[in-house]
Amino acid sequence: MKPILERLAAGEILVCDGAMGTFLQEKGLQPGDCPELWCVDRPGDVRDIHRSYRLAGSDLVECNSFGGSRYKLAHYGLQDRVAEINRAAAALAREVAGNDQYVLGSVGPTGEFMAPLGLESEEDFYQAFKVQIAALKEGGADAVVIETMTALDEALAAVRAAKDVGGLVVITSFTFDPQYAGGYATMMGVTPAAYAVQAAAAGADIIGTNCGTGPDHMIEVVKQLRAAVPGVPVMAMPNAGMPELDREGRTIFRESPEEMAGKVPKLLAAGANIIGGCCGTTPAHIAAIKAALR
Repeated sequence: MKPILERLAAGEILVCDGAMGTFLQEKGLQPGDCPELWCVDRPGDVRDIHRSYRLAGSDLVECNSFGGSRYKLAHYGLQDRVAEINRAAAALAREVAGNDQYVLGSVGPTGEFMAPLGLESEEDFYQAFKVQIAALKEGGADAVVIETMTALDEALAAVRAAKDVGGLVVITSFTFDPQYAGGYATMMGVTPAAYAVQAAAAGADIIGTNCGTGPDHMIEVVKQLRAAVPGVPVMAMPNAGMPELDREGRTIFRESPEEMAGKVPKLLAAGANIIGGCCGTTPAHIAAIKAALR
């Protein structure tokens, strides 16, 4: 395969995969279970998910490693198995991806705050991310996607860790919400433009946005990212519409594959170079997006 950045520079539009958590729940993941441990205990189920997205036409596949930092794994008493779990996550994705899909090591937020808001230091975050990212690389990842971020200090510590591990394309992705007074910002008050400029300056090769909103809001966020850093590729990973609660109190996403695919031209016009899906998206959504791009 040609390198990801080379293909994007040549004008290609790449398709990423969709939701992992929704799929795991369908396969039996219960509240309180560790999703990432399935890479070790139930690898066949994780392979099936990757294979479904491969068949749907995705060019990039994300590892089941979103909560793979020592901070998140500590909730399950698994903080000493960070390297094992993340290597397994990347190896499973690599096995299915073969030589014609790119493997993205997913790195989510720690759930903690850096001082002075919290007790953790920048060095604490950096070391935790470095261990996780190094293991993802060892397992076969081509890139790392530092995603669903809301705080710049945490995300930039992860970017530094990824750059120091070396040999990986570094993608950052923030989650933005529409604001009452207009515009978009994260829960920590970071705007798309502020994020894009600082992430690119820190060395992120691709900037992006995921989760939080459906395609309609994300179109505007992508426009703002593109305007802030015109020369940097942009990744868009919207939910299947805005989240809603059903009568049982479960979060659901109602946007159909056809509806999401209908937004692809606007995402492209806004400046997206990679399009995939986040919460509520399925292989059917990814297949529809791929067909729309064709």
